[in-house]
Amino acid sequence: MSTQVLSNESVKKESVEIEESRSLWGEAWHRLKKDKVAMTCLIIVCLYSLIGLLSALGLVAADWAKEVGPSYAPPFENWDYILGTDIFGRDVLKKVIHGTQIAMSVGLISSLIAIPIGVVLGALAGYFGGWVDEIIVWFYTTFSSIPGIILLMSIAFVLGKGITTVYIALGLTSWVGLCRLIRGEVMKHKNREYVQAAGALGAGHGRKLFKHILPNVTHIIIIFTSLQFQVAIKSEVILSYIGLGVSGQPSWGTMIDDAKMELARDVWWQLAGATFAMFFVVLAFNILGDALRDALDPKLKGKG
Repeated sequence: MSTQVLSNESVKKESVEIEESRSLWGEAWHRLKKDKVAMTCLIIVCLYSLIGLLSALGLVAADWAKEVGPSYAPPFENWDYILGTDIFGRDVLKKVIHGTQIAMSVGLISSLIAIPIGVVLGALAGYFGGWVDEIIVWFYTTFSSIPGIILLMSIAFVLGKGITTVYIALGLTSWVGLCRLIRGEVMKHKNREYVQAAGALGAGHGRKLFKHILPNVTHIIIIFTSLQFQVAIKSEVILSYIGLGVSGQPSWGTMIDDAKMELARDVWWQLAGATFAMFFVVLAFNILGDALRDALDPKLKGKG
């Protein structure tokens, strides 16, 4: 009888929590929509994503390597190559678009590698504590003590140049911050009533952790993803600029590297194209990440 009562109470609590979760997500979206700057940044991010997808499908800028005009034709001189051409007569705009595909794919795939590592390790450390927590904390503390750019360069040296190397290197070096955040949140949630009620009904560790606790820290993962994108994009540009990233394709990093010797000849448009393309997407992700953090913060419920 007492078990049935406890079961009914648990079901009621879970229903209330589901409704509250939906309400919080609705309020967060409402709060975000009221921020015009954040919505503008969201549109910019969606536009970059669409351009990257169309480029990956070969629907735009597929012929970026084709010669379309004379060497170093200036921008706005011909509508066939509105941003001018490089030394080989290739369209700079198409190279920038192809670079968008690389940048967005690097942000996406590195996040898909980093997020599972950070979530699983952080959840295990926060939930079980004890020696499990000590080992994982020691591991990520040691890992984070190595300068990020040195670690990226080391992995790139070992795996060799290429886009796959960039994916792996950035994914394996970006999980520590998320791991720390998830660990702290899981430690706060594991002793709350809804988790204890689930345990009283026979829920195992896996069910309590992955069905009851982790859904309540989803907002942290969303915020991390938005910030991880811009970090990955900047890191890819740096790696490609120093010759350890993408090769044989016009990423923004390689375009900036190619353009550094062109400034002496007053050829600035390749550098400007890559730099401004990177600037706008990184700025948009930064502002959007801050706005998501404010919108999803439970402490701000009811404000604004």
